[in-house]
Amino acid sequence: MAVDDLYRLLVDVPDRPGIVAAVSGFLAERGANILEFDSHSTERHGGTFHARVEFQEPVGGGGEQEIAQAFEQLVATPLAVRHWELWPLARRKRICVLVSREGHCLADLLARWHAGELDGDIGLVISNHEDLRGEVERFGVPFLHVPVEPGGKAQSEARILEAVAGRFDLLVLARYMQILSGDFLERAGAPVINIHHSFLPAFAGADPYARARERGVKIIGATAHYVTEELDAGPIIEQDVERVNDHATAEQMARLGRDIERTVLARAVEWHLQGRVVVDGTRTVVFT
Repeated sequence: MAVDDLYRLLVDVPDRPGIVAAVSGFLAERGANILEFDSHSTERHGGTFHARVEFQEPVGGGGEQEIAQAFEQLVATPLAVRHWELWPLARRKRICVLVSREGHCLADLLARWHAGELDGDIGLVISNHEDLRGEVERFGVPFLHVPVEPGGKAQSEARILEAVAGRFDLLVLARYMQILSGDFLERAGAPVINIHHSFLPAFAGADPYARARERGVKIIGATAHYVTEELDAGPIIEQDVERVNDHATAEQMARLGRDIERTVLARAVEWHLQGRVVVDGTRTVVFT
């Protein structure tokens, strides 16, 4: 099956009867073959209907621009669709990773990308430290060092924006230990995913493993979420946990936590690249 004729359609629309018929009917009339159709309604009455559709255009189909124009006219406008996106699967999403000194999540993403396990390409790694340059350049990925000097956060963010704005479809904070400003998030031009070494909303902020041990928790976890201006409060994409015993030290918990962080972040990034994550207010709908 040729990739050039495959597309993904995402639709968010106020729920009402006939949405599935309208979308599938539009594709059927074009002779398109639906390969996947996932949907979710947030409420029984008055909610939002989310749909994710992957389809194959017939030989001689009109292509991306023609499909988009026809969908806008025949489906989106009549149904008052709030948001929709058409994405050709042949167009791989571009990823920029931001990291500080801890490289476990970055190394995992680079290895998965190198093995062809990500539906996207890592085109740049940015760090406020030089520690991981060798690890990154070993994969042939450009590395940009942007230090954050005391009182120089605005200048650092401006330098990062110069490097990323308009060039990437996703920014990933793979243990980037800096708080991004609302202005940066607004101007970045792409969603930002963060991995937090805690099962949010518990133990938000710094040193979660030490605080978790003080509270005698029986499970530890990690959370991948979209970044918003409110610290560690963006819509959650994925979480996982592991059980710990009462003899575990904070460092032992942190070591186990690093394994969870790798897995949770990788899932969140891949699901986002595949268009399986839909933001609905303060939460997400994930089609897996």
